[in-house]
Amino acid sequence: MRVLVTGGAGFIGSHVVEALTARGHETVVFDVRTDPGADVRDPAAVAQAVAGVDAVCHQAAMVGLGVGFADAAEYVSRNDLGTAVLLAAMAEAGVRHLVLAGSMVVYGEGRYECPRHGVVRPGPRAVADLDAGRFEPACPVCGADLAPGLVGEDAPVDPRNVYATTKLAQEHLAAAWARATGGSAVSLRYHNVYGPRMPRDTPYAGVASFFRSALARGAAPRVFEDGRQRRDFVHVRDVAAANAVALEAGSAAGALIAYNTGSGEPHTVGEMAHALADAHGGPAPVVTGEYRLGDVRHITADSARLRTELGWKPEVGFAEGMREFAAAD
Repeated sequence: MRVLVTGGAGFIGSHVVEALTARGHETVVFDVRTDPGADVRDPAAVAQAVAGVDAVCHQAAMVGLGVGFADAAEYVSRNDLGTAVLLAAMAEAGVRHLVLAGSMVVYGEGRYECPRHGVVRPGPRAVADLDAGRFEPACPVCGADLAPGLVGEDAPVDPRNVYATTKLAQEHLAAAWARATGGSAVSLRYHNVYGPRMPRDTPYAGVASFFRSALARGAAPRVFEDGRQRRDFVHVRDVAAANAVALEAGSAAGALIAYNTGSGEPHTVGEMAHALADAHGGPAPVVTGEYRLGDVRHITADSARLRTELGWKPEVGFAEGMREFAAAD
């Protein structure tokens, strides 16, 4: 296939290009890093890019929590307007296959179970609790301690920051495009992706990048909250392979199918910081008790659907991946 990869010069996109090329596909990169005119919000540029391609892997996006709500208009412009322009061009050109870079942030908090009330959905954490160091959400019915678990794709969505809201809107746009055109759309809901080429020293990068940047400066990684918040750290090459598998498998015409894309091995943020520090030979992490209001406590996914339906499985283990990431340029 001839595949357009938006954001194909970026962190994840460049690995997607490599994975597709290794499997015999021809790739077309559309990225402002290599061409200042390659703005996914520009209808003329996008129309030219989609001409003659068989499918699109849409990786271009503004990511992370940014620096505050002042970023909202830019997030919506780049992520949602850009996706709408791309989908309109695909509809016009007759391109009917899409793999979207989705995100686990659409779920908000993860899955929790109360010993008395079963599965519950706690609301946003209160500032007073966070200020007091009470980081674990409580049962919204009885206030009891909750046990975190794995989130399935059928869980209700509850985006809790601007970035999360735009990622969910991208899925809705893709679903509308699929229904209108008879196209097939897959959203890979990435978990915490890390690995070589991850951007550094930017407020839009992920926590693993922050920690590695600190270690490169000879500073201790600063771990927010108590370091016990659970995440699923998935290697970028495994994510790239998931894109290739999803593209080749296709999906039902006229619908969007979402797949959680994680390693299946939850780890705490503190564990990740210690693994990086040990691999780098740098200072031990410092747990600060600080917090970001848009963060959720625990979010780890069940990626069984992606494994079962598409035959994908992650190949890079946590320890191996962190050692490689610590030494990466």
